[in-house]
Amino acid sequence: MAATDAGARRQLLDAVAAAIDELGLAIASLGEAYDHLDDRTAERLEEDLFRPVQSAYGRAQRTYAEFAGRHGLPGARFEPRSVPVANRGAREPIDDAVAAVRAADDRLSELQDSLLPVEFGDLELRAGLTEVRRLLGDIPGKAREVVRTLGR
Repeated sequence: MAATDAGARRQLLDAVAAAIDELGLAIASLGEAYDHLDDRTAERLEEDLFRPVQSAYGRAQRTYAEFAGRHGLPGARFEPRSVPVANRGAREPIDDAVAAVRAADDRLSELQDSLLPVEFGDLELRAGLTEVRRLLGDIPGKAREVVRTLGR
């Protein structure tokens, strides 16, 4: 039974790691968008999009590390992502960030729906996943509002 538990916990961590990777891509994309914005819009992007995604990224990493530590599993280092610098304006990188946020949220949703966090996780892991998803919940709508005001 112990091998099954360890395998299921590794599967949990792999799913969280994939979500963290998507969030790293979202952060890099938002950084690219920031460079193409006027000061006022850049501040709005930072407040409405970057900070919540950065918070979700950090919370997901803590959730990963703490769960791995509690169960004696090896952790991982998550390196910041980068995106190729292109002169695409701000709209496309914001769209890329939203797609990455949705992908991360979808991965975490599928993980929660699988019941692995209930059967092989613990309360702290479940709370961490819920918090990450809460932080990401408003990102698509807020991104639409930022994109709607571009060029005005």
